[in-house]
Amino acid sequence: MTKATDKNPTAVSKPHIITPLFATNYNVYINHTDAGGIVYHANHLVFFENCRRDWFTQLGLNGYFLETNDGQIQHFVVTQADLQYKRAILLDEVINVRIDNVEIKPASIVFYQSIYRQPSQENTTDTVKAVLLSSTKIVVACVQNQITPDAIENDASNKTISNTAPMRPIRVPKKLRVAIEQAISEYNK
Repeated sequence: MTKATDKNPTAVSKPHIITPLFATNYNVYINHTDAGGIVYHANHLVFFENCRRDWFTQLGLNGYFLETNDGQIQHFVVTQADLQYKRAILLDEVINVRIDNVEIKPASIVFYQSIYRQPSQENTTDTVKAVLLSSTKIVVACVQNQITPDAIENDASNKTISNTAPMRPIRVPKKLRVAIEQAISEYNK
């Protein structure tokens, strides 16, 4: 994170490592990489996704699918992903994937995440810091399925409706909002 200083609003301070809301380590396997042993750019998104899913599981939530009292299925879709690649992630590394911050909007959740290379076990002096490999801002919209078994018929008008609007945006479910707000509150203590 960077911010402008009071004396010079355009000056940017050096970024500093913040304590994440959630962090977990992942091994980098051959299927994550290209022939040169470098992680495919799209697999950064996979690591970020796995981290969010693991955090939801830790919060006691069933991943990305929530069922309402009346049996409706609510889930999440990524609507925006802004990635910054800083350094290559390499085969056989152990990377630390983090959720640095979360913003809850009425119908979406904004995740600020990062991936770091940890210092090697042989080099664990206090002066050696984790190295930032990539960072992202990911917006996840909350939606509810519109398609029901009775709506899918041979009638062309129903088929058109179900194919053009299979889901609708909804507010962030209360159970999810409460779980995230509680995690953020505990983090800020």
